[in-house]
Amino acid sequence: MDLSTEYLGLNLKNPIVPSASPMSRTVGSVRLMEDYGASAVVLFSIFEEQIRHETKELYHHLTYHAESYAEATSYFPEAHEYHSGPDEYLNHIRKLKESVSIPIIGSINGVTEGGWIEYAKLIEQAGADALELNVYYIPTDSNMTSDDIEQTYLDIVKDVRNQVSIPVAVKLSPFFTSLSNVAKRLDNIGINGLVLFNRFYQPDINLDTLSVEPGVVLSSSNSLRLPLRWIGILHNKIKADLAASTGVHSGEDVIKLIMAGANVTMMCSALLRHGPRKIREVLTEVQQWMVEHEYTNLNDMRGSMSHKSVADPSSFERANYMKALQTYM
Repeated sequence: MDLSTEYLGLNLKNPIVPSASPMSRTVGSVRLMEDYGASAVVLFSIFEEQIRHETKELYHHLTYHAESYAEATSYFPEAHEYHSGPDEYLNHIRKLKESVSIPIIGSINGVTEGGWIEYAKLIEQAGADALELNVYYIPTDSNMTSDDIEQTYLDIVKDVRNQVSIPVAVKLSPFFTSLSNVAKRLDNIGINGLVLFNRFYQPDINLDTLSVEPGVVLSSSNSLRLPLRWIGILHNKIKADLAASTGVHSGEDVIKLIMAGANVTMMCSALLRHGPRKIREVLTEVQQWMVEHEYTNLNDMRGSMSHKSVADPSSFERANYMKALQTYM
């Protein structure tokens, strides 16, 4: 049974790639994920704010640009609360390259242009096989237009792309007026992959303390529908590889996303709930399904249920909304 796939120019033994999460903070946990079958690992993100802090700009940056950020400035940890700084992050990459054989994908999370982008080159020099750029951005300035927002993404990605020669993937949110157009414009810049989608961790209100608090709500398989739809729509319409992120909890989830057109399926919540052994369980489920349905490799099924391939493409569009409501009634 051939589960191999290609992502960002990397030949991977299977499509399961743990996404950026606290589970990649130690060499031991990454080695364990490799032992259970992970084909590559995306490291936890290094944040623009951490890199700026190294150049003594953090306080000015947070106060001057406060309205540009998704949360209030009080949400940002104090410097000593970060688990690792820029230098430690680079050393972690070096240690992992000595300890595991699977590809290591670095991750930068940022929202503005600036000198922090040069850090991408340092990640490459540390030995990372590829880079994932996560632009986690919620515009709160009502004077900022959709064109302004999209241009910010394009400028950041172009600057990072110019810094490194290793493959670059961009992790997007689904909140664009025309996601297809944004994907195409990023593709034209020369990105190697799109990761769909970034999960926005929504704030909550604590009624006891009357304060707004951050929180993490893990995904379920129900979260799969959004990346599945857009991967199905974008398959074979852009050159960049497609990675599914959010809602991958079972072998069936992986198979659905591969059929929609995904090159890899990224896991986070399932691993946080069940540990790295969940990877082996999901791979076994994929293999069993392929045997039962007489598939010998992933390429035979990839994109077979995409927007371009299905008999009724409208099922990915507005007609799906109408039919879903009618079916429920």
